[in-house]
Amino acid sequence: MEYASCSTCLLKSKAVKSLGENELHILGQGCVQTVFKKGETIIKQGALSSNIIYLQTGLVKLMIDGSHRTQILRMKKAPCYLGLPTTMGDKINHYSAVALKKTTACFVDINVFKELLKISPEFSYEIIVELCKNELEQFNRYVRLVQNQIYGRLATNLLYFSNEIYLSDEFKLPLNRTELADLVCTSRETISRQLTELAEEKIIDIDGKHLRIVNKSLLEEISKKG
Repeated sequence: MEYASCSTCLLKSKAVKSLGENELHILGQGCVQTVFKKGETIIKQGALSSNIIYLQTGLVKLMIDGSHRTQILRMKKAPCYLGLPTTMGDKINHYSAVALKKTTACFVDINVFKELLKISPEFSYEIIVELCKNELEQFNRYVRLVQNQIYGRLATNLLYFSNEIYLSDEFKLPLNRTELADLVCTSRETISRQLTELAEEKIIDIDGKHLRIVNKSLLEEISKKG
């Protein structure tokens, strides 16, 4: 853990890039950079929150502890902010974030963050844009969860891994079968069976966690039709 040098940082968010030198100095006084290993918790549900978190590098899964089990909400790839709705709207974290790979995060003191929102219209605008994008992504995800069949939901998530996270048609699944089932809202057995079916139909090639999309156009069709 070390205090950030925001002026010289090469991994600034779009919002931070809009700040002047004086504002960057203010940010640096209330910002600490931390590196997390795979499996380490970055945000803990139910804990007091006094920071906005900016992921500079890495990948995380967001989870909520329900009455019966822990539900994976979504995955987030850096660069992105975490904790904006919960920290700004409440003092308690309403979800947990766990690193899926080595992840670098900046913890920004909430009071410093609020000060920057007040003094910099450009900074405030970019944060609002970030919130709007996240909300629309959540709306689209919930619609697919409700309206698509499991086969379509699985296809959608495999395409998300390919197009958004790894930028490649060949990658290592970031989640195990149980976690993938949780993300798609089904059982582990169903996920294993449907991955096997996709492989038998020559749509994907899978060996353990290593997956290659063979017929992307057909996978996209499955995703659209649900």
